[in-house]
Amino acid sequence: MDPRLNPYTPNAGARPPVLVGRDDQLESFDILLARLERGSTEQSLLITGLRGVGKTVLLNEFRAKAEARDWVAVEAEITKQTDFGTRMAQLARRALLQVAPKARWKEIARRAAGVVKSFTLTVASDGALTAGLDIDPVPGLADSGELADDLSDLFVALGESARDQGTGVVYIFDEVQYLSAPEFEALIAALHRTVQRALPITLVGAGLPQLPRIAGEAKSYAERLFKFPVIGSLPDDDAHAALTEPARRGGAGFTGDAADEILAFTEGYPYFIQVYGKVVWDETETNLIDTRTVLAVRPIVEAMLDSGFFRVRAERTTPHELRYLQAMASLGPGPIRAGDVARVLGRRVEQIGPTRSRLVEKGLLYTPGYGLAAFTVPQFDRYLRRLQQATPGV
Repeated sequence: MDPRLNPYTPNAGARPPVLVGRDDQLESFDILLARLERGSTEQSLLITGLRGVGKTVLLNEFRAKAEARDWVAVEAEITKQTDFGTRMAQLARRALLQVAPKARWKEIARRAAGVVKSFTLTVASDGALTAGLDIDPVPGLADSGELADDLSDLFVALGESARDQGTGVVYIFDEVQYLSAPEFEALIAALHRTVQRALPITLVGAGLPQLPRIAGEAKSYAERLFKFPVIGSLPDDDAHAALTEPARRGGAGFTGDAADEILAFTEGYPYFIQVYGKVVWDETETNLIDTRTVLAVRPIVEAMLDSGFFRVRAERTTPHELRYLQAMASLGPGPIRAGDVARVLGRRVEQIGPTRSRLVEKGLLYTPGYGLAAFTVPQFDRYLRRLQQATPGV
């Protein structure tokens, strides 16, 4: 069929043509904003899940919903290289100017601008980020040099200004697991202060499955401040709709066995469904996709996943780390006990512990329980076994 008309979207963060299986999370976000608008409090949301399950897509939906309610949404992707203080100053300036453009500044907005300037000069003393804030900083607020205290002052000032303007502010953060412990602690403390004052300012974020543990280690009350919805593979009916409905809208269809074959291979993971759908559309000459075609294009699907989705992660490893991952893969998809990996490698658990820690730090593994590790990428064990077969000496 015509590739120019292909409805499938296997791209990072791209909205699928049919968004299914995420109604609960979208409703939770609606409830969050609605309660804050009424002056009530509600837990912020941190979405967790493996790679490729649609966390970033959900964040984009949250942004669209917030903007439709006339909220100010400011977005950031966290990286290990992010200067958190500077980034928060940039986002605060952007949020304030959207909440209250300078022409509409009243007393509360002017005070908020002064607090933003205080915070900005504290984290970036050269003043390069204060353009447009031609106002004096507010002494004693957001200028202590203690990130948790200063960020709390900043959030309160923004929240008060938003309430005065009849709106709210939602911070939307992706890859939250890359925040350092002091940064996460400061962010949690700032949100806690706004909850205590019932201000219309909140955070929704997304990250890998270790996020609840990291949050709990940063602040003991994090579990009361956040909800941690877990998203994963789609339920059978939703997975079927995600695969077949885009084709139907494009005038094509699947035989029942063909759809089942794809869904069995993809295990309902949204990104894999999009990849398989795209490949089979491009490789099919008729508008009815049958099982023969589905099986014929499977090597193309695997090659597409291997060269992109999987390979970019495997290439971030050292030879020792890759051997650790391949030892895990030989034991199945996981979770896998550290002792079992050690036996495969012929080493002691203490000897391989640092390698395992580095893989967790790189976001390739997470620890679902004591002594256990699992891949953060679905079907990564399949890829690693294919890789080892292709390069047996590695």
